[in-house]
Amino acid sequence: IIYIMMEGRYTMFFYEIETERLRLKNISYEDREFILSEFSNDSINRYLFDAEPLNSLEEADELISFYLQPEPRMQHRWILILKNSNTKIGTCGFHCWDESKKCVDIGYDLQEEYWGQGLVPEAAQLLIQHCFENLQLTGLWCCHYHGNIQSKRVQEKLGFIYHHTCQDVEVPLMNEIRVGHTNYMTKERWETIAIEKR
Repeated sequence: IIYIMMEGRYTMFFYEIETERLRLKNISYEDREFILSEFSNDSINRYLFDAEPLNSLEEADELISFYLQPEPRMQHRWILILKNSNTKIGTCGFHCWDESKKCVDIGYDLQEEYWGQGLVPEAAQLLIQHCFENLQLTGLWCCHYHGNIQSKRVQEKLGFIYHHTCQDVEVPLMNEIRVGHTNYMTKERWETIAIEKR
């Protein structure tokens, strides 16, 4: 649990969150075997923007330590756990927190066998709410590679708006040049969507 001083008092920001079907657990070293399995999986790695495939538990520990750095830090990650089976199925979180602009990049990954069940939007909706209400952010970025239809649909469903495209994104680990799309959501748009859903 992370506490941050705001207005003369400590506020708990990074705590466990629950949806109807999911528990979002703060990442910890007890997740090292799952993290190794998740980020050595080709179906997941082919769409990641900023991470190398993992090859050992030591590398998994390094990734976890990135999200457990002492405050102040600009990133956090939750493990997605199915409540009915206590199964770890993916992760979500944010990084690249720009304090001056009050924006972060959010991201997510999910094991392929759970695709198409609406689990990522379910988790991401709560993550977005947490960013705007508790972290007091004003904007969120979310990216996907061209061809990643599932992620494109998730971002559209969440209400993100197209912002720009990068035509020549180097992916040296895959020895590829890809097209990357970046979408954006303001707090005002999120509030409008929330009102429309009532």
